[in-house]
Amino acid sequence: MTRGLPSPVALRTIADALRSALFPAHFGEADLPGALADLEDQVRRTSHGEESRVVRAFAERLPRIRMLLSDDAQAAYEGDPAAVSIDEVLLCYPGFTAITYHRIAHELHVLGVTLLPRMLAALGQSLTAVDIHPAARIGGRFFIDHGTGVVIGETAVIGERVRIYQGVTLGAKSFALDERGRPIKGIARHPVLEDDVIVYSGATLLGRITIGKGSIIGGNVWLTRSVPPGSRMTQAQPQREAFEDGGGI
Repeated sequence: MTRGLPSPVALRTIADALRSALFPAHFGEADLPGALADLEDQVRRTSHGEESRVVRAFAERLPRIRMLLSDDAQAAYEGDPAAVSIDEVLLCYPGFTAITYHRIAHELHVLGVTLLPRMLAALGQSLTAVDIHPAARIGGRFFIDHGTGVVIGETAVIGERVRIYQGVTLGAKSFALDERGRPIKGIARHPVLEDDVIVYSGATLLGRITIGKGSIIGGNVWLTRSVPPGSRMTQAQPQREAFEDGGGI
């Protein structure tokens, strides 16, 4: 007998419970065993008998998720002069909500769960207008300031202590096609941001390019080539080759 597809309503409830379990002082006490049981039921709808193992492994990763999110919140507090407390970041910052959903979805993705991570990412996007593919790899102390309109593609890799602002796109410049004209899956096609990079609002970075450690990418910059560590890219600098290359997400 089929159990049907996963339920977005159930996933939203599970995500809320997991967030409460990670930060009970801010989001209330949660029935973690119940949430994990519900998660197992949802995983069962997309797998073939591995749900118990997967959920146990996911539960073992919760302390690491909490540590990463605590560091993300600290980075937001330290990086935004308008932030008056860590509590404000946890409760009010859409960028923190977005990374919370991502870190949960990413761990499920790493464990081989299908569909559910994408559904969780979609739920996070509906709440924050931040679109992060669950496969994207994001290092610690990550801060999205303001958040709205941010897009981070599937194969993007983000290092430690990276900060990005609203409207930033880490997208693909083009897609490799098979003999039938269909996009080939799984090819690395999104940017790599090394440690301590800052990307200001409205910047668009396309393709498998590397933004070197400590670089600053200015607002509304269009970039389709790698830059070395310590670069400072602004709209005033010639970007002829970037515009000639075209782009896509």
